[in-house]
Amino acid sequence: QVQLVESGGGLVQAGGSLRLSCAASGHISSFNTMGWYRQAPGKQRELVAKFISGASTVYSDSVKGRFTISRDNAKNTVYLQMNSLKPEDTAVYYCTATRRLLNFWGQGTQVTVSS
Repeated sequence: QVQLVESGGGLVQAGGSLRLSCAASGHISSFNTMGWYRQAPGKQRELVAKFISGASTVYSDSVKGRFTISRDNAKNTVYLQMNSLKPEDTAVYYCTATRRLLNFWGQGTQVTVSS
């Protein structure tokens, strides 16, 4: 069973930065996709950014140019650097990974951006 553990969330003022980390229990190179989703109160879970194939990435339009996804295969960790944060970025951020037809999710980490 794959475990994904997020960390790095917190409270930040608008314009600030945070870096989220997602540590996986297995080799992240074995995943077909890996990345981040978020869910704000009363809204559906949405894609933030993810690796889709090798080093290829996809970003939500709302975070392009502000967020950067990266990974360290040696540490089995994926990161999300979030800059120029806005109040609308407030959400629970979830790490997710897929392997074959299986989806794995972390427990989530809260990010709150104050105006």
